[in-house]
Amino acid sequence: MSRDHNTYQSPLCSRYASKEMQYIFSEQKKFSTFRRLWVALARAEMNLGLNITPEQVAQLEANVDNIDFDVAEEREKLVRHDVMSHVYAYGQVCPDAAGIIHLGATSCYVGDNTDIIIMRDALQIIRRKLVNVISNLASFAEKYKSLPCLAYTHLQPAQLTTVGKRAALWTNELLMDLEDLEYRISTLKLLGQKGTTGTQASFMELFHGDEEKIDRLEQMIAQEMGFEKCVPVSGQTYSRKIDTGVVNVLAGIAASCSKFSNDMRILAGFKEMEEPFEKNQIGSSAMPYKRNPMRCERITSLARYVMIDALNPAFTSGTQWFERTLDDSANKRISVAEAFLAVDAILNIMLNVTDGLVVYEKSIRARVMKELPFMATENIMMRAVEKGGNRQELHEALRQHSIAAAKVVKEEGGENDLVERIAADPLFMITAEEIKAVLKPENYIGRCPSQVDSFLKECVQPVLERNKELLGEKAELSV
Repeated sequence: MSRDHNTYQSPLCSRYASKEMQYIFSEQKKFSTFRRLWVALARAEMNLGLNITPEQVAQLEANVDNIDFDVAEEREKLVRHDVMSHVYAYGQVCPDAAGIIHLGATSCYVGDNTDIIIMRDALQIIRRKLVNVISNLASFAEKYKSLPCLAYTHLQPAQLTTVGKRAALWTNELLMDLEDLEYRISTLKLLGQKGTTGTQASFMELFHGDEEKIDRLEQMIAQEMGFEKCVPVSGQTYSRKIDTGVVNVLAGIAASCSKFSNDMRILAGFKEMEEPFEKNQIGSSAMPYKRNPMRCERITSLARYVMIDALNPAFTSGTQWFERTLDDSANKRISVAEAFLAVDAILNIMLNVTDGLVVYEKSIRARVMKELPFMATENIMMRAVEKGGNRQELHEALRQHSIAAAKVVKEEGGENDLVERIAADPLFMITAEEIKAVLKPENYIGRCPSQVDSFLKECVQPVLERNKELLGEKAELSV
């Protein structure tokens, strides 16, 4: 079926997010969840002695997914209330149970509980994809743990690191995000059935003041919907700080992925690493030779949106007056859903990129060797001190030689001649051959290989082992 090219469609759906995540925020998912909640409510009320029959509950269960959206939409035009429109549509296909649907509940019973269920299900998708990105980067870190490369502070060459150690840094931030995400999943609670202002007054009426039955009713609903418990207290809605916490987790993932993508874009400019580049991919309409890092640029772009979007739930939670206001509704429909869709898209790209990272080892080594003489100066100085040299005099001489060598490179476009300058200075008592003998990048990477080994063994492998049933996911990008 062709797209309607005359109507705006969110790029998150038409270009970026997976169908799986789009379904989570679909009307079918939303309103079938409404119905599952109505079934849970009716079943619990029946089991606690209200005048509801097994046949009525069975009829409700049989029609959970049998939603006539046209009927609901026509009814909403008349009554201007989406929940009551769907109560009506449900009653049309469950005539024997029509009178007991939504018994004792307020709109937030289905609306808010559904939002919590949707966020839980969406977080599980994010969790699965995040674990697989971590797995990809962990394998990459292991493979390249000993490959020396330039490290940077202030985006200026500093001491050396390794390609794998840098990948461990990316992985560690994603592990932090996973920990936050798992905490958020584990602490999610349903709203339950709290009533119009959170007092459960309607249920006190239904159960003739039996508070034990009201507590049992809520626990039964929570268990049927896959939760351990409901929130202990609320106004009409669950606290909107829940949305704030969830979207902050998503913004954290976006920030970590943006850090990765920006590093990769710079490394591509250095010709050290690249994202995968497909056989027929066009890098530029004007410059045929270009291999633009378009996937990582897209990660950066979408991440920026999510990080800014995190402000929306924070403002919403801070402006809910007393037991509730409705200024949350329009905002949270957009901000929460689109944060999930965007992070889903980001992780799809991350899966694709981290599964095919390209490393140019010779280019990396060539760049290292241009800078290595500067980094070896401390070792050279220490050797000269051992031969009787003055540490302060040697330090000043090295500073002067380094400035002169850097000038040749930067201003004249010449080669780094620091080695020759030091060898020609009798203060150092060393030959050019002796200096070059110690210019081995592997001697300047510190504990990188063992740090990566320890990190993978102690931090990453337990996570991957715990989630081994989730591993093996790949992502194909449509555009």
